[in-house]
This record gives sequence, structure tokens and C-alpha cells, in this order.
Amino acid sequence: MAEITKEQVEHVAHLARLAVTEEEVEHLAEDLRAIIDYAEQLNELDTEGIEPTTHVLDLKNIMRKDEAKEWITQGDALRNAPDHKDGQFRVPSIMADN
Repeated sequence: MAEITKEQVEHVAHLARLAVTEEEVEHLAEDLRAIIDYAEQLNELDTEGIEPTTHVLDLKNIMRKDEAKEWITQGDALRNAPDHKDGQFRVPSIMADN
């Protein structure tokens, strides 16, 4: 069983800027121990002769075909805009003038 100390949990919580109670530290330490124990079961598997993979499925460049399409004009795009000026959409300002 992997040993995760309360100090390690508190250190990681500090690095992550998380405020944790003493009760949460205990609970997180138990959860982390269980996760590491589960992951360590992989070391028991016989992987001799198994080629390393980066993905379980043999997928390569799943993308749509790059084809030219007809696009709408600038005027058509602006036609439904509630407010536009000089060929651009106008939106309310979010920055205060100081």
C-alpha cells in the first residue's frame, strides 16, 4: 500500500491554493492511497512482448476534407446585425473610460 502522508496532502493543497480542513486532509490522503494502490495493480500485468501505444485505437488525422466553400459577403453578414458601422459589428463597450 502506498503511503501518502497528511503533510504531502497539505503541501499539494497549498500548491493548488486550496483551503482544506483536517478532516478533508485525512479523507484526501485515504482517497489518494486507494488511487495509487489501484494504479499499482498495472505493475502486476505481464506486458512482455506488448508494443507501447499512445492510443488504444489506431486513429490517424480524423479530419474533414479541406474544400473551398462559398461564403456570405460582408454586407450579408452585417445585414442582421443590430448595430454596425464602417463594415464592422458594433457592440457595447465593456471598458470604462477613466
